[in-house]
Amino acid sequence: MAPTIPGFDYQRVPVADGVELNAAVGGSGSPIVLLHGFPQTHLMWRHVAADLAADHTVIVPDLRGYGASDKPAEDGEAYSKRTMGADTVALARALGHERFALAGHDRGALAAVRTGLDHPDRVTHLASLDVLPTLDMWDVMHGRSAAVGFHLYLMAQPPGLPERMIAAEPDAFFSFFLDAWGADPETIPGDVRAAYLEASRNAVPSIVADYRASAGIDAEHDQADRDAGRRLTMPVAVLQQDWGAALGFDAEGIWKGWADDLVHRTVAAGHFMAEADPERVTAELRELLAR
Repeated sequence: MAPTIPGFDYQRVPVADGVELNAAVGGSGSPIVLLHGFPQTHLMWRHVAADLAADHTVIVPDLRGYGASDKPAEDGEAYSKRTMGADTVALARALGHERFALAGHDRGALAAVRTGLDHPDRVTHLASLDVLPTLDMWDVMHGRSAAVGFHLYLMAQPPGLPERMIAAEPDAFFSFFLDAWGADPETIPGDVRAAYLEASRNAVPSIVADYRASAGIDAEHDQADRDAGRRLTMPVAVLQQDWGAALGFDAEGIWKGWADDLVHRTVAAGHFMAEADPERVTAELRELLAR
């Protein structure tokens, strides 16, 4: 049996025509939605969610295309972060919440930022863990340093070859990121790691579609917002590794281009920070929610 978040109830929630999300819900109080990253599922939030549930209603879904959520066919829009943002709003509404705080990690952070830009009346507070906004992510990747993001370029290719290549050795592919991005091998215990690998192995086409969207329609949406001067108007907290020093960009400066009310912090816990240092992440989220 796959691991779960203890004390949380699990349900499948319709969010769009023919699409249901698997969501864990626990606690009571003001709502916060937590969106996971790659190559993970909602389980990456298990420690943070349990802590926050002491005084918040915590909603932790698998993104569409991941985990136990539905995986619609790619159609150009199905895996855009705009669509995932609409999923998030529909999920919260179905659970009785018109307004909610939102935190995302990695792919989930991209969806969270898009939700904040598209639905500023719905998102009260926004946290992003260890990414840049989609358009800026592409802009800072150049030269030899871009090798660290090889998977971004692989999965940006037209349908067919990326899916076949990854499906040929899925565990080797997804394990590479769990190992390369983990600061401590004890961060992800064996049963959770196995759950991540199984979920990813069973979702290669939709995971690739998610990444492909970021090389196309997601960047187009970001560019349209930048051209129109749209910004994140709610309090924003950003936690990330010191990628700017490694790749030669000003991470805080980039985020200031998107957020009016920003707290940007560099952390040393590694990419999987919600699992490696949940106390720090939870404390930062609580500080955000108090703003």
